[in-house]
Amino acid sequence: MSITVNGLDELKKLAGSDLGTSEWIEVTQERVNTFADATGDHQWIHVDPEKAAQGPFGAPIAHGYLTLSLFIPLFTELLDVQGVTTKVNYGLNKVRFPSPVKVGSRIRLAGRLTEVEDVPGGVQITVDGTIEIEGAAKPAAVLQSLSRFYA
Repeated sequence: MSITVNGLDELKKLAGSDLGTSEWIEVTQERVNTFADATGDHQWIHVDPEKAAQGPFGAPIAHGYLTLSLFIPLFTELLDVQGVTTKVNYGLNKVRFPSPVKVGSRIRLAGRLTEVEDVPGGVQITVDGTIEIEGAAKPAAVLQSLSRFYA
C-alpha cells in the first residue's frame, strides 16, 4: 500500500516513518538475462542455468546490481510524492548483499524514511531499505538510499 504525500511539507512530516512493504515480485531468468545484456555481465552463475545448477548456489542467481536496481520500482510502491517538479536518485550511503537471489525467487522491499533534510530548492530523503527474499533467513540487500525532490 502506497503512502501518498502532496508537496515537500507533507513529505517532511514523514521523517522517521515506517513505509511498509511492497508487493512481491519474481526474479525470472528472462529478467536476469536482460540485465546481463544491458550491462555486459554474462557470468555463467547468472545466465547458464545448467552450469549454475552445479555451482555453489545450486541455481542461477541474480546479479547483485540487478537486485539493487529493483529498489526503485519497489520503492515507488511505498511512497508517492506528488506536487513536485523533479524526483532524482542522489546516491547510496551503504549497500550490502547478504544473500543471493536465486532465479525464480520472489523479493520485496521493506522501507523506513529515516531522514528528510532541506537542500537548495527541495528536500533530500534518506531511506533505509531491506530487500527481502520470500522464505529466506537473510535479505538479498540492505541499503541506505538518498533521493531528492524539488518544488
